[in-house]
Amino acid sequence: MPLPPLEDSDLDQADMRILRVLAADGRIPVTELASRVGLSKTPCQTRMKRLQEQGYIQGFRAILDPERLGLAHVAFVEVRLSDTREPALRAFNDAARAVPEIEQCHLIAGAFDYLLKVRSTDIADYRRVLGEVISRLPHVAATSTHVSMEAVKDGNGLG
Repeated sequence: MPLPPLEDSDLDQADMRILRVLAADGRIPVTELASRVGLSKTPCQTRMKRLQEQGYIQGFRAILDPERLGLAHVAFVEVRLSDTREPALRAFNDAARAVPEIEQCHLIAGAFDYLLKVRSTDIADYRRVLGEVISRLPHVAATSTHVSMEAVKDGNGLG
């Protein structure tokens, strides 16, 4: 994720250092975080709390290894809807959120309406998910699949 320009943001350099470190390691002890960003423990904790309250830090979670979980197959699916009025978009959004194989769902401005990142065990499992689940989501008119051969960069950090 690109960094916002500081002059247009409520964040200062110390806040940005905290966010960069936490994006890479959300379980880092506060004392080590403070040391790495050049602050003492109490000001670092105060800044972390403020960053959480202001919504810059939305939470902490474990990053799972999809390959070890048997979910190494990744496909990106372009979805075109038959109806793009607000109620249809809401219905699609709600249904897509309920599908565990859909890792990401983005409303797109362009030649199609949504781009989905779908994880499955293999191509046969993906084919099942596409045919039995994604194609049956509300208002789906057409899909087009792009299978990932390798994740060159896959992260949600600030680097």
